[in-house]
Amino acid sequence: MVTDETKTIRPPIIVILGHVDHGKSTLIDHIRKTNLVAREAGGITQAIGAYEIVRKDKTFTFIDTPGHEAFSLMRKCGAEVADIAILLVAADDGVMPQTKEALDCIKKTNTPFIVAINKIDVQGANVEKTKSDLAQNGVYLEGMGGNVSWQGVSAKTGEGVEELLDLLALAAEVEELTCDPKADAEGVVLTSMQDARSGIQVGVVIKNGTLKQSNIIKTETAEGKIRFLKNFKGETVQELGPSAPALISGFTSLPNPGELFAAGNDTTKLKEKIATKECAKSASGKTLDTKNEKILRLILKADETGSLEALKDVVAKIGKEKENLHVIEAGVGNITENDIKAAISGKAAVAGFNVKIDKAAKNLAAGQNVLVLTENIIYELEKAIQTRLKEALREPMGTLDVLAVFGERKGKEQIVGGKVVMGKIMNQSAFEIQREGEKIGEGKILNLQMKKEDAR
Repeated sequence: MVTDETKTIRPPIIVILGHVDHGKSTLIDHIRKTNLVAREAGGITQAIGAYEIVRKDKTFTFIDTPGHEAFSLMRKCGAEVADIAILLVAADDGVMPQTKEALDCIKKTNTPFIVAINKIDVQGANVEKTKSDLAQNGVYLEGMGGNVSWQGVSAKTGEGVEELLDLLALAAEVEELTCDPKADAEGVVLTSMQDARSGIQVGVVIKNGTLKQSNIIKTETAEGKIRFLKNFKGETVQELGPSAPALISGFTSLPNPGELFAAGNDTTKLKEKIATKECAKSASGKTLDTKNEKILRLILKADETGSLEALKDVVAKIGKEKENLHVIEAGVGNITENDIKAAISGKAAVAGFNVKIDKAAKNLAAGQNVLVLTENIIYELEKAIQTRLKEALREPMGTLDVLAVFGERKGKEQIVGGKVVMGKIMNQSAFEIQREGEKIGEGKILNLQMKKEDAR
């Protein structure tokens, strides 16, 4: 509990939201490269999902959220943990679908925000039209009859970025963010992953109190004792204070992104502190009839929990109109031999996002004809799943038992005769050849005859 005696000013936690390709990553990179502390961070922020900058003796924490639509879960988590949001809109593109989604997220979480109009330096930039687009979506900027602060920027050249940071500092002062650094730590899980060498790694941001090495830590679904505590630069530390990003080792199972955490040494109090946190929980689809052969069964694997939730959302989106997708297992980490064995027993395919397949798993999959789809770009994996689903749902026109083969094969053409035992055989249709249930070939019917007469 924060009291007047213990409270101090807390650095702001900031998230940048906007449409894909509107320059969020470029803006983040520019801010980091022009800041000494951030420049020392290396790649550790990828594991935490957040980083700090220090400017004019003031600290800012930025949450790095993905921009593709499949990551709406992680974006929503980012907005809920943030004190201030930057709504990024490209001056040459205006308000786009994900801009609207980001704005809805900001409104639902009641997060104060500033608008950054990016790409003011590119050909086709139209700042006034972008302002008008925003007004049509209920965002009334200063100078346009509203009170929402805004700044034109070029994330590429850096124009306007310093002024944007000044606006953020001012917004933080207005919000009067306070904390109690002497309290036990509380905060939000940003990401979690299973590392082959280091075990479970969890990225968090601290909202209040001080997080210490050897603290017991709990979320709604996971718990553990902190063995190693690292700051966003990857340095091992004994403790971290309010608004700081942290990387934690010591959880016994993977917590979910967006969950609240509480830390300390009093387990009774920790249990009382933990409350359910809704964060765009994704639906992986309805319960499906596993006896139905006209569904695509999937085992999902991803590099970390945020990516896994995004992958589940992709699958739910693909299968929402028809009950034709069934996720039988989902987990974090590389594709292993056990995953392939589960796919064999469940008659499933394996879809992996940003993961590798173990050598033993690869050999087993090849030997047992298990389909494994892996991509490092989520919308490419989405396309691959959609293609496989179409194949799984393709209705066979009919089945023909081959009774005779006539003459010599001419190039790729062969005359065969047989008996239709199920459905219809259609002229000019594609077919596949099976022997004892295994596919051994495919082709297309060039001409169809019945009793020596051409037939349709």
